[in-house]
Amino acid sequence: MDRTVIAYVIYLVVSIGLTIWVARTLSRNGRIFLADVLHGNEKLADAVNHLLVVGFYLVNLGFVALYLSGDDTITDTRGIFEALSTKLGVVLLVLGVMHLANVYVLNKIRRRGVMEREQVPPVAPQGWVGAQGA
Repeated sequence: MDRTVIAYVIYLVVSIGLTIWVARTLSRNGRIFLADVLHGNEKLADAVNHLLVVGFYLVNLGFVALYLSGDDTITDTRGIFEALSTKLGVVLLVLGVMHLANVYVLNKIRRRGVMEREQVPPVAPQGWVGAQGA
């Protein structure tokens, strides 16, 4: 088997595995943030969480596919390691940036929800106060 093909197979297996692992981690822990932001609406939190995970998969797997092709033919074992280290390093950086972006967005949504809850008066108004001294 051609060494370039071996490098491609290893790259795809590792990249897809890492993408799935990060997406599951985001899904599991991001749901907690979403449930808090959405005031305990579990169905809506699950739906938004699922949509975010699908978007994460599409962006990352699309990048992995686009970044698959190489410039040179790999001629030796050292070349396999060099090509894999470059490709997997870039994929890891993209996954890290996507992860941080998701955490940032979830945190912004959560903060907005907390601020909205703080604007609601703790006790409902009970009536009008008449004018003083009239």
